[in-house]
Amino acid sequence: MTQDQRDASTLPEGADEYVSYDTPAGAEHYTDDGRLKKRFYESELAQLQEELVKLQYWVVQEGLRVAIIFEGRGTAGKGGVIKRITERTSARIVRVAALPKPTERELTQWYFQRYVSHLPAAGEIVLFDRSWYNRSNVEWVMGFCTDDEHDEFLRSCPEFERMLVRSGITVLKYWFSVGYDEQRKRFESRNREPLKRWKLSDMDLEEHRQYVRYSMAKDTTFQFTDIKQAPWYVVPSDYKRRARLNCISHILSQIDYADVTPDPVEIPVMENLPYMRPPFQEQTFVDQIY
Repeated sequence: MTQDQRDASTLPEGADEYVSYDTPAGAEHYTDDGRLKKRFYESELAQLQEELVKLQYWVVQEGLRVAIIFEGRGTAGKGGVIKRITERTSARIVRVAALPKPTERELTQWYFQRYVSHLPAAGEIVLFDRSWYNRSNVEWVMGFCTDDEHDEFLRSCPEFERMLVRSGITVLKYWFSVGYDEQRKRFESRNREPLKRWKLSDMDLEEHRQYVRYSMAKDTTFQFTDIKQAPWYVVPSDYKRRARLNCISHILSQIDYADVTPDPVEIPVMENLPYMRPPFQEQTFVDQIY
């Protein structure tokens, strides 16, 4: 077990989760406190997004099925990296699955059943903004599942994921690791800004209070589900820009793809037809405020 995976129950209340940052090359691209400078970050992100488009074409051509799971605490940066992945890609090929809380009917189903319909078909990449790991993290910490249900999940999940991999689905799992102090700063920032306050729910506040228990849940999850066929990859995310670039770069490294971007096409000229359009003044336009 790595230091990041040590038993969180030995940590004092409010202790930071262990996060390791390698000494970066090209120190001129970093601030004194280790954050990426905006200009360099945007340049690197643009290059990675170009590669994501190439990957998208390859996935369609080869009929690949890719499921990418993003897990971690609130404010850890899952939504931020998902947003950057989808900014330049097609929503028909790279789609996001962010399931709401289960309905009464879904609560009576086999636990994994509601997620199965969201798995990728040929030529698709599905980004799970939280996933079936809700059971071993949020549900267990908040008491939304029983101990027996939690134990059954830990037994079943590795077999479920092995089955997905055997069926030909590429499964990538990322855990965004944010320290207690940084999480608190992000919650306080949301609390100060009215336009972001909707992101700060009662669940988030309770999660922050139970930071150590979430560490215990994460370590237990890793102990049972960090399997060879679908290992966990930890993304240190105290520095958001670095986390986004590192995660996207890693995703690209996990799929062997080639550049099959189509050549430019010839844009046709308009075909003239004997057609008289109705008067424009008969249409209702929005007010031209700008």
